[in-house]
Amino acid sequence: MSESTQVHPTTGTAQAKEQAVQAANELKSRTGADAFDAVVILGSGWADAADTLGSAEAELEITDLPGFVAPAAAGHFSALRSIRVGAKRAAVFCGRTHPYEEPDPMRIVHAVRTGVAAGASVAVLTGAAGSLRADFSVGQPIVVRDHINLTSTSPLSGPDFVDLAEAYNPRLRALAREVDPSLAEGVYASLLGPQFQTPAELAMLRGAGADLVGRSFALETIAAVEMGAEVLGLSVVSNDAMGAVFERFDSLKALDVIQQRAQRLGELISATLQRI
Repeated sequence: MSESTQVHPTTGTAQAKEQAVQAANELKSRTGADAFDAVVILGSGWADAADTLGSAEAELEITDLPGFVAPAAAGHFSALRSIRVGAKRAAVFCGRTHPYEEPDPMRIVHAVRTGVAAGASVAVLTGAAGSLRADFSVGQPIVVRDHINLTSTSPLSGPDFVDLAEAYNPRLRALAREVDPSLAEGVYASLLGPQFQTPAELAMLRGAGADLVGRSFALETIAAVEMGAEVLGLSVVSNDAMGAVFERFDSLKALDVIQQRAQRLGELISATLQRI
């Protein structure tokens, strides 16, 4: 097999962690921070939530750090902010890379690994998802209590056995509901994408126990838990997935749903982090 056609193996977990440490050291150097208490990944349409999280101390482009590629999906940005949230400091990524953009799962979780390597003991993952439940309304924030990983991949390699029984930390979920008692919980089905699901696939997911369907969360959660961080997942219902059988999905409309609520969502994250 020639060099031009040779398939190169995916970076191993240990090597990916080493690169995350390098990025974390560069992050701390560029922001002047000794360490971070939390890492926050902002999903589709969530970027404006950074404005209400707290006081920004520094901002840079993630591509200035080792191992990062800029997000390509609409509603995602390559900015990274160091933000004071009360007495805590958070590394806030204003976008993420999805499995349909990047085939290497190690790159997909590089942001959360970098945050944890920089000291973060809490990872807040956010995103948008289609609803598979009639009692979830468009625009409603949902606390993720579990996921179904249907991406057919993992950010771990080798005999790296990680217990995911409480991947979405019960304590953090309870703190979020203290801030907003109206918050509902749901199971997130994480798929590869970028295509949306057929009616038969949606029915299968609902029958399997999924409440939400999207293209993020699972891989980042696995990586964060493996590194010892507690995970809080927050997803906003961007559209009625089952209703898409009768009405075509409008990506711009779904993005607008999140953007209109971004400031309130930032306040929710801020108040939750300050309770930890």
